[in-house]
Amino acid sequence: MKFLVDKPDRNVEISQINSNLNDTIIVCGSFIDFDIYEKAKNVGVRGIICGGVDYDTISKILGYSLGVAITGTEDTTTLIVTEGFGSINIAQNTFNLLKDNEGKKASINGATQIRAGVLRPEIFIELSSSKKSKQLEEDDLIISKNSIVRVIREPYFGMIGRIVSLPFELVEMKSETKVRVAEVEFDNGSIDIIPRANLEAILSNE
Repeated sequence: MKFLVDKPDRNVEISQINSNLNDTIIVCGSFIDFDIYEKAKNVGVRGIICGGVDYDTISKILGYSLGVAITGTEDTTTLIVTEGFGSINIAQNTFNLLKDNEGKKASINGATQIRAGVLRPEIFIELSSSKKSKQLEEDDLIISKNSIVRVIREPYFGMIGRIVSLPFELVEMKSETKVRVAEVEFDNGSIDIIPRANLEAILSNE
């Protein structure tokens, strides 16, 4: 696994893609376009990890419009998008975790399905024999005070923050529905009220 950027908000330049990357998995920061993908595939890159990508790029890679069926099993260079559509930085925790393992042998599985029988992309990294993998439980994904979370709906889509509080009372939103919410403090210091259903927990690297 090789890094082509030093920060999660950096974009890769097409000039960085060359034959030295043959048979590697590359980490590309926040965004790639179709030209970068094609060049990476042509020089023999096995896999690409980035924060975001355009829907049109995915459609060009597949040769058809992306639907809800399983994708990621095509016979081509595997692309793993950690955040979603658009120019979105890889989450700092994710970036740090991958960076800590730069240069190690890795394997990726891009198989994805978002309907019944959900499948998520996977990244496997070789660890030294002295390290033990952490067994995750359902409780690890429960949002609580001080949890680090990512917003998965507009208008804050892709933003990462920390849970300040979880009010017990239902709050009426602009849609006039009453929902459970969380107070989330973002990196810029602002605190906003976000429906809990619009948040996902980001696990610590520790």
